[in-house]
Amino acid sequence: MNALLYPILLLLCLAGSQLHADRLPEDDESMVDDPRIHHRQYTFTPTGETLPFALFLPEGFSADSPPAPLIVALHGQGRTYDWMMGYASFLDYAEQYGFVVVAPLGYTRRAWYGSRPTPDPQDGLYSEEDVMEVLAEVREELPIDNDRIYLYGHSMGGAGTYHIASGNPYLFAGLAVVAPATREDLAPMDQLNNIQHLPIMILQGTADALVPVEMTRRWVDTMKSLGMQHIYIEIEGADHSLVISQDQDNVRKVLNFFDIVRKRYPPAGSPGG
Repeated sequence: MNALLYPILLLLCLAGSQLHADRLPEDDESMVDDPRIHHRQYTFTPTGETLPFALFLPEGFSADSPPAPLIVALHGQGRTYDWMMGYASFLDYAEQYGFVVVAPLGYTRRAWYGSRPTPDPQDGLYSEEDVMEVLAEVREELPIDNDRIYLYGHSMGGAGTYHIASGNPYLFAGLAVVAPATREDLAPMDQLNNIQHLPIMILQGTADALVPVEMTRRWVDTMKSLGMQHIYIEIEGADHSLVISQDQDNVRKVLNFFDIVRKRYPPAGSPGG
């Protein structure tokens, strides 16, 4: 081999090996032990790695069933990919309303979902791509109602909901965010310009020590100025996590909201129309 070529090839091999360096064994851990949850895997296109996701199907639902609505659930930073499926009565209400639910990992448990710059740019890109690939996987395998695909995120998953919906404004029928971990210097509110047509529910506790209520209020004020259809529920004294994870009434509000909103199509001739 050419003596000059060898070090170049070695550098290329080492660079390729770094593609997986950010992933840890705990990234693929699951936490919720519920027989109704299907813990699945698929091959992630950008790297060829096997990534997990969690899937819930209403009883009796199969590839031969009529199309069903779908909720894509984005967990908070550091949580397991199936974490939100353990929220109080979430799967019970999904069964009641006939929702399929899918919970992607977001590539790692950090799960930035592309919502802000990260120390490793690939981290954010892969996180968002994982969500989109899992969504495509479910839509290809199962009969999903294309007019009723919903995006639902808690904490960093809330910031990811804004970001992913902004980049795919006519894919989703509605959005719900709980204590969305936005920062205006990293996740600008102009994302809302692309999703003005989307109905959205926002749930926030006033005693949230991680996401200040004042920040969420500013986003809600911007929604008002844009004339967005939105429901803002501010809960006095509520915290960052238990406000939704252990409160079945608040979980049901999210499912009720998704049960009544439907997709709006873009005007003819507009982008996505």
